[in-house]
Amino acid sequence: MSAARLLWLLSLLQTPRQWPGSELAERLGVEGRTVRRDIERLRELGYPVEATMGAEGGYRLVAGSAMPPLLLDDEEAVAIAVGLRMASGHAVTGIDEASVRALAKLERVLPSRLRRRVSVVSSATVPLPLNDGPRVNPEALTLLATAIANRERLRFGYLANDGTATKRLVEPHHLVSSGRRWYLLAFDGDRDDWRVFRVDRIEKPQAIGTRFAARDLPAKDPAEYVTKKLHTSRPTHRAVVTVHAPADEVARIWGAASEVTAVDERTCRVVSPADTLEWLAFRLTGLGREFEVHEPPELAEHLRELGGRALRAAGPA
Repeated sequence: MSAARLLWLLSLLQTPRQWPGSELAERLGVEGRTVRRDIERLRELGYPVEATMGAEGGYRLVAGSAMPPLLLDDEEAVAIAVGLRMASGHAVTGIDEASVRALAKLERVLPSRLRRRVSVVSSATVPLPLNDGPRVNPEALTLLATAIANRERLRFGYLANDGTATKRLVEPHHLVSSGRRWYLLAFDGDRDDWRVFRVDRIEKPQAIGTRFAARDLPAKDPAEYVTKKLHTSRPTHRAVVTVHAPADEVARIWGAASEVTAVDERTCRVVSPADTLEWLAFRLTGLGREFEVHEPPELAEHLRELGGRALRAAGPA
């Protein structure tokens, strides 16, 4: 038996979904009977692999009565689960979809006694807020991540920007983190279009148990699509600025929603949408390079006010 193949099989099963035997055999490049033997070997090692029959049947890893022989003991498993819950709930920069998937996998195989410990520690622990941004329920994140992995439809209530409450039935595609916020990218069948939902405004999400066929996203990258969708779905300012810095340097800093065009080796033109003048001023002054504003005039006026305020605060030379 190949140890590498067994580890690969375990990695696939730790994704929260049902795996048909034929699909596992294709992924591993072996025959069906080899998959069955490997499954039995995992069970002998203590991994709770469940098999179901029928058209929707297959193999999946379930919660057992004890922790399987992972490289984590009980204390380590609880510590990691609590840490991921708290970090994902506050949308800490750098904690992205991969961390939510890890939390979903870990909680899926935790025995009930450890799940209770995680819940107790999480509910009794409150971190100091880093800012006044929205808080996200980590249980909602893991539910959304599981539905995405299973290609399972979601039903939830949603509170729009204007306070309107709606009911949604969607096909979840991706979770995207941006700063202190999480967004769900999904296809809304009632509206026959892709939609972006702020996770902190999603109420009572529920996976309804029906599967859907994967759709092609009208973009190569989910994060890029969400960024552009957010900028085009609300009133924005359109800034046109010449920056005295190489185009590739500015493009790395500025992000995918803007157009950065080289004028020469040391200068570029930036066209960027934004919902506030304050954000544009912050990004431009944070570049640490000289720049000239061409549009809009309101941005130039805001920068003059900001500069005057900074000079008055500094006092006489």
